[in-house]
Amino acid sequence: MSKNKNISDLRDAMFDAMDGLKNGTITVEQAKAMSGIGQVIIANAKVEVDYIRANNGGETPFLEAVGNDNLPPGVTGITRHRIAG
Repeated sequence: MSKNKNISDLRDAMFDAMDGLKNGTITVEQAKAMSGIGQVIIANAKVEVDYIRANNGGETPFLEAVGNDNLPPGVTGITRHRIAG
């Protein structure tokens, strides 16, 4: 099984699909399938956010784009925004 994916991974995959369409490495049908999967993932993330709101706070790993151990050069920290009820 692969590592936990997050919103940044989804964004990268969608842009890769767009590039693939432009350069002909993926078909329209493949791009449509990827888009459909992306929509399901986003719908799932919305459910996670609703659950967090209903429970007066928390977080979801899907919406954590970067961790302190893999920050780009020059970035010294991250700010986490948590949804509170």
